[in-house]
Amino acid sequence: MSTKTNACRILDSLHISYTLHEYEWDENQLDAVIVAEKVGVMPRQMYKTLILRGDKTGIIAACIPGDKELDLKTLAKASGNKKVEMVPVKEIQRLTGYIRGGVSPFGMKKKYPLYLDKTVTGVNPVSISAGKRGLQIFLDGKDLAAASGAFLADITNG
Repeated sequence: MSTKTNACRILDSLHISYTLHEYEWDENQLDAVIVAEKVGVMPRQMYKTLILRGDKTGIIAACIPGDKELDLKTLAKASGNKKVEMVPVKEIQRLTGYIRGGVSPFGMKKKYPLYLDKTVTGVNPVSISAGKRGLQIFLDGKDLAAASGAFLADITNG
């Protein structure tokens, strides 16, 4: 099994139960639906972490189910911004310490406000990136919400 990541160490320190799941990754197949299939969960259980910039608050993160799309207007409202936009891929590593396809809601370089789709509390297990491509953490959605200190909000379309 892979060595533990910063995200794993944070969960360990909080005594949160989780399991690690490795998968073969491909640069051209980092989509949440594809990763869900590779680790054996439904796309609605695969939560992807997105990095955005708000016009008033600066950098924020959003974590949503893999089968949904982020609603930028509702996220802007929930986060106290007039508008939010996705951060360019080339900035993600500098801001978070993670690369595209391996962004975890835990253990970023800086603790940015995290907005978690409120459906998470009814999902078990939830799969999130462990902080590197090819490794997912499975944990209870309620534990993800509690451990991350996220703001729960209805932030997806559909």
